[in-house]
Amino acid sequence: MAKEMVAMLLAGGKGTRLEDLTKKNAKPAVSFGGKYRIIDFPLSNCANSRIDTVGVLTQYESVFLNTYVGNGEKWGLNGVRSLTASLPPRQTEAGAAWYRGTADAIYQNLDFLDSLDPEYVLILSGDHVYKMDYREMLEAHKCAKANLTIAVLKVSLAEASRFGIMNVKDDMSIYEFEEKPKKPKSTLASMGIYIFNYRDLKHYLVADAKDETSEHDFGKNIIPTMLNDQKKLLAFQFKGYWKDVGTIESLWQANMDMLEKANDVEIYNMRTGAKTFSEDTHSVPQYVGKTACVTDSIVNQGAIVLGKINRCVIFNEVLIDEGAVVTHSVIMPGAIIGKNAVVDHAIVAGGTVIEDGRQVNVQGDKIALVTK
Repeated sequence: MAKEMVAMLLAGGKGTRLEDLTKKNAKPAVSFGGKYRIIDFPLSNCANSRIDTVGVLTQYESVFLNTYVGNGEKWGLNGVRSLTASLPPRQTEAGAAWYRGTADAIYQNLDFLDSLDPEYVLILSGDHVYKMDYREMLEAHKCAKANLTIAVLKVSLAEASRFGIMNVKDDMSIYEFEEKPKKPKSTLASMGIYIFNYRDLKHYLVADAKDETSEHDFGKNIIPTMLNDQKKLLAFQFKGYWKDVGTIESLWQANMDMLEKANDVEIYNMRTGAKTFSEDTHSVPQYVGKTACVTDSIVNQGAIVLGKINRCVIFNEVLIDEGAVVTHSVIMPGAIIGKNAVVDHAIVAGGTVIEDGRQVNVQGDKIALVTK
């Protein structure tokens, strides 16, 4: 049956700026927010937007991520008329090739899209934290009769040079796109979320694949070419919470943001918040001992807190031992903070042991990452 809109989720990035957290793990599979993986957010957005068909394009360290995504059951994307498919690079009659860029990744899966015959294709990134109803963006796309709609977010002028920047007319039609400009003309930044008419998308991907000079990238190649061809490109302004968690500092900050119940991600909303596979399902209950002091923190099942924590995100199976003081930190699954240890403004990777009495990042001037 033909689908109105199919989502294609780009989840193959290596994430080198997350250092050891992605040494053996794809960036979208990194732990987040006490019990989630980063990829839970775009997949939950698809489910909450009633998008029932999602292709997840994986590449770097894909084994765990493919297993985690599975058939989409965790997000309710495995019904009679729904489908979640993991799409790693594969060998075909034409040979075998890694995905050479964001556009090439979609191009290599045109047969998957052809089998679904969608009218529209939603392209997403697997490494952003946000809550969004994609139906609103699709409605704007239809009303404008656009060939491509790009979700944008206002950023500061200082940040603008890190993004693809849209220059728009009063009706939000895009007349210029600048990829990471040194002197940006506006502060409307691309969120890496696109809705294409499938006919247009396929045409430009096929042409791009034949161009040996192309980097096969949406921002660098596909979007500028469509603008040059005077296709109608629309900017859809998003006004909620959104975070690119591609660095240690931004990952830490996004975790701290989750402590605020008022944020638009609504991780506390059982109906429309992010969904996940609960790794704590078979865990023991959370235990907070008589020597403990817990303030303004997220503490997941299976955690044992005997020390003091403030402004922390504590995952499952974590031990905060007696006398330990942990502040403004993210402690990932299975980590142990020893007796009388002090941890401040840090991310402690899963399974890491902080020895008794050790001090981590006390009076540090940046976020510390502590691994095994």
